[in-house]
This record gives sequence, C-alpha cells and structure tokens, in this order.
Amino acid sequence: MDSATLDTLPGFRRRVRVTPAPGQVIAALEDDYHCMAVTLRHDDGIVTSVESVMERVPWTTCPGAPAVLAATFTGIALADIPARGEKKANCTHLHDLTVLAAAHAGETNTIIYDIVTCDPIDGLATAEIRRDAMPLLQVAHRNHVMEAPIAIAGLSIMKLRDWIEGLDGPHREAAKLLQWGAILANGRLIPMERQSTASRVPPNCFTFQPDNAAKAIRVGKVIDFTAAPLTPLDHFDGTNFAFR
Repeated sequence: MDSATLDTLPGFRRRVRVTPAPGQVIAALEDDYHCMAVTLRHDDGIVTSVESVMERVPWTTCPGAPAVLAATFTGIALADIPARGEKKANCTHLHDLTVLAAAHAGETNTIIYDIVTCDPIDGLATAEIRRDAMPLLQVAHRNHVMEAPIAIAGLSIMKLRDWIEGLDGPHREAAKLLQWGAILANGRLIPMERQSTASRVPPNCFTFQPDNAAKAIRVGKVIDFTAAPLTPLDHFDGTNFAFR
C-alpha cells in the first residue's frame, strides 16, 4: 500500500521522538493509549539517572513504574542496556524508550519515528514506519500472521526476532518499533470491556505483575488520531522534558 493511501485510512498512530544532547537523551512517545517520556543522563558511558514522566497511561498502577525503571538502569553502562533485561518488571514502553535513548547517546540530531497503521481491510492490516517522514519499512498481517514482506510471510507477528536481527542497524531499530506498534494497533479491535481487567492479562509488564494487577483500574483517555485533527507529541517540548 502506498504511504499516501495509508494516511487516509482509520487506524493506530504512534510517534517516537529521540532528542540527544550532551550528557543526556530524551525519548518520548505518544499513541492512542500512551503519552510518556524518559530522560536518560549519562557520563563516561554510564547511566547516572533515568527520569520518567507519564502524562497519559491506561492503568492507575502505571505511575509506579518510573521508580522501577530508575532502579533497573541507573549505574549501568550504556553498552549493556539492551541486555539488561527485566522488561516485564518495568513499564514496557518506558523500558523501550530507555533502550532507544541509550542507542542514540552521544549523537546530535533529533530523530522522529512515525508508525502508521490501518484497521484491517478484508482482514489485512498494513503498518508502516517512517524516520523523519521518510518511509523505511512496511508490513502486512492477517490475524497476526504476516503476509508481507515475503521474507516473513507465514510467521506470527510475535516471532520476527530472526528477521529483525538480520537487518542493518537503522532498519533493525525501525523494525523493532514497527513490530510493537503493529501489535498495539490490535487494541483498536478489542472492546474496552475486554481490556479492563488487568488480572486476566499475562504478567508481561509492571501493571500486569500479580500484586499490581489485583489493584489496577483502567483509566486514561484513548485518542483516535485518525478521527481528530491531532498529531502525536504535538504538545511535547522535546528539549525540556515537559508536556505543554
């Protein structure tokens, strides 16, 4: 599907912004369900602090996640962050932002990734990722079974690690972001009442750990960016770690 057509269709939208500066990297994201940012500070290749702000989250328990994130990564070498693990103990979105921030520590240019998906058409869902407005990768799946590109046809959308790891660096990073965006887009198809009991969800993140899931209540505004004249992160000041 060409990018112009994809932009006209209803679906899920996510923007990720990475803003490196001397001694720190700010990484932020917004999509239908989330709006949050991380500031990773570093010195001589070591993480000195990780701060998070969560403006819009889907559960009452989510604001407890920044403390876990800070404990996970403070004092860790930047080079060791991808292998640090503990993702399920963390908010997965904050965790991903921290890994992304570490990957761009020491750089100077801001990067903006946009993930654009469409709701399934005759069962087929298409998702594309763009870096600084330039399309990088597009995938299509039917009920989470990949149909395009041909290299991954027949694979589950959850089982793309080998393909992703075989890509070059910039496309590898983009493919990871695209995979998770395409998975999250499925939430548009699930009635809210089926998404509102945390204890029924596997313990895949901070909120869904048993002790937290027992007290989690679904909250937070859901924004359909394809039905409103809004752009994800349009109110985020990427240099000051704040939402206007």
